[in-house]
Amino acid sequence: MVDFYNQINLLYGAITEFCSPQSCPEMKATDEFEYLWQDNENYKRPTKMAAPAYIEQLMTWVQGNIDNEAVMPSRIGVPFPKTFPSLVRQIFKRMYRVYAHIYCHHYPVIRELGLEPHLNTSFKQYVLFIDEHNLATGKDFWGPLGDLVDSMLRSD
Repeated sequence: MVDFYNQINLLYGAITEFCSPQSCPEMKATDEFEYLWQDNENYKRPTKMAAPAYIEQLMTWVQGNIDNEAVMPSRIGVPFPKTFPSLVRQIFKRMYRVYAHIYCHHYPVIRELGLEPHLNTSFKQYVLFIDEHNLATGKDFWGPLGDLVDSMLRSD
């Protein structure tokens, strides 16, 4: 999970100047897939926000969970909480939204910067990991990238 977090951070970091509140006033992949932010601290209700703000909230939230010893213990013999599997599914679902946003709104920039192979490799590893560990919560999990995911799973 940490590896994927780092990869997404790097990929998004490469295009941050092209993803602003003006260019991406909503966190969405397509018009049918808008993502609202919600957490248990600052945003108790689903909240619409610009893509950069959503992604910043997401990365802060994921990092907070990674660093939280009660959630992700780093010492051998310390048990993971019973809520760990559902938290991991939620983290992967939310990180997917960054891939979806990048593919649907910033793919031309990714190509222009020569990052297409990196994005595609990172996303394929992500897809295969989720498939291998049954982290997708159904066919609709992949939403706007469903066809791309299907082709990646067939080609492996």
